[in-house]
Amino acid sequence: MTPVELSRTVLHAVRRAVDAGELSVAVPERAVVTPPGPGGCGDYATNVALQLARPAGQTPQRVAEVLRRRLVGVGGIADVVLTGPGFINISLDEGGGGAVGVGLVAEVLRAGGRYGYVERAGGAVVRLHCAREVRAVVVGEVVGRLLRAQGVTARTSAEGVEPRWTDVLGARVDGGGSEAAEVSVNVRPVPVADPDSLLALGRDAGRWALLRPAGHDRVRGGAGGLVQREVNPLFRVRYVHARTRALARNAADLGFSAEPGALGEAGAGAERVLLAAPATLAALGDHPRVLAAAAEHRAPDRLARHLVAVADAALPLLPGVLPRGGEKPSAAHRARLALAEAVGAVLAGGLSLLGIDAPDYI
Repeated sequence: MTPVELSRTVLHAVRRAVDAGELSVAVPERAVVTPPGPGGCGDYATNVALQLARPAGQTPQRVAEVLRRRLVGVGGIADVVLTGPGFINISLDEGGGGAVGVGLVAEVLRAGGRYGYVERAGGAVVRLHCAREVRAVVVGEVVGRLLRAQGVTARTSAEGVEPRWTDVLGARVDGGGSEAAEVSVNVRPVPVADPDSLLALGRDAGRWALLRPAGHDRVRGGAGGLVQREVNPLFRVRYVHARTRALARNAADLGFSAEPGALGEAGAGAERVLLAAPATLAALGDHPRVLAAAAEHRAPDRLARHLVAVADAALPLLPGVLPRGGEKPSAAHRARLALAEAVGAVLAGGLSLLGIDAPDYI
């Protein structure tokens, strides 16, 4: 892992802590990593905790501990030690992600689109009651799915659902179930100012426009949600998913399939893959936590933002997955394909929870 990669990984840890509500700060543009100073240890150190302490309203040591927990176990990092007033010292694992990465990819591939789901028996019944408003109904529907993915029995109802919301966006509530609700939640995000313009976007772009902003933020519609370019976050998520499916098809044509393992340091695509792998593995490893937090806080926007983070982390590695020129498929290529397919599984599963299609072709 290079200093640039490590800096990105530290920033990703900050972003995850902010999303989880552990830190209330603006994520900095960069995190400086340098060789440890006197009293430090490991390969690199960063003082980002000292920089964030004052705006976070916490001590540097507390901020450093929050970030340490999110860095431990990340692919490419062997150990994290705190020293002094809040310096974070990081020892690297130069094995391209090591056993942690291999095990994580294997776990994702085993679970597929249900990676991050929790199986529970019993527990409280949660009833989500939505206002008669298109955003409330769509958000309530998705929160119900998120809760069920965490093993919670959830039922949705609404003050009313207009037929066109169902026809265009697939919005619906179940309203059924004979269980007595132990927890009742009113779903009332900021209403949509112009439902007609939002419905004009169609199902996938319309749902994304409703779900991507936090519930207390206003929905911004417009034709930008239909743009098939990188400026559109939904396009990036679906494009990366389609690319992972294309890689699997192309690999099958070349006679090999995915198998988790070491990503390898040789070959035409090795450098590109190894640069992007740490952030990609960190995003995949964070997926179960994001699903749990999105369900707990009734916040599907957390999942939407996370899918964008997964796609953005993985996109740079995809061109390095397949053999090039006269290269023969190797164990490293099978491992890279496994990582790509794990990304595709997480993106497809997340989009499914949001009620959005994950096309195999774009």
